[in-house]
Amino acid sequence: DAKVTVKVFSSLTCPHCANFHTDVVPKLKNYVDSGKVQIIFIDFPLDKAAFNASKLLHCLDKKKQVSFLDKIYENKENWIAGSTIDEINNNLKKMVKSFGISNIEFDKCVNDDIIADRILNSRIDAHKKYSIESTPTIVINEKKLKGPNNFKNIKNRIEKLI
Repeated sequence: DAKVTVKVFSSLTCPHCANFHTDVVPKLKNYVDSGKVQIIFIDFPLDKAAFNASKLLHCLDKKKQVSFLDKIYENKENWIAGSTIDEINNNLKKMVKSFGISNIEFDKCVNDDIIADRILNSRIDAHKKYSIESTPTIVINEKKLKGPNNFKNIKNRIEKLI
């Protein structure tokens, strides 16, 4: 029922997305807690590592997904450290154990074609609808945010809408 919907299109390996998630999203908490703003995080993976991490996100219970995003972004340098996708996947495997994902569940999730298709189709649709060319891209009430993706700019847009 929020008056304002903020869509955040991001790639889980993107350093700008990590900064946005750790620096800007917490500042929007008062708007969310008051019911004025709803934030929707939408996968827009830019590489295989981000794609695999996005698949894992979709294998989690909805209640664990924001915590997963927090951990992914806070520990980005650690889990993306690797010269091959196998090394990166091994780093991810270690990290997601704390979310109850075993190695078997990890492999099943990363190889799930239904989840993969959902993420890729969503990415294609978002690109067509909003002309997304980089991440993070912020869309507020179906209008792409112009200017910097900082709290001040987003706050100004939200304040005009509520």
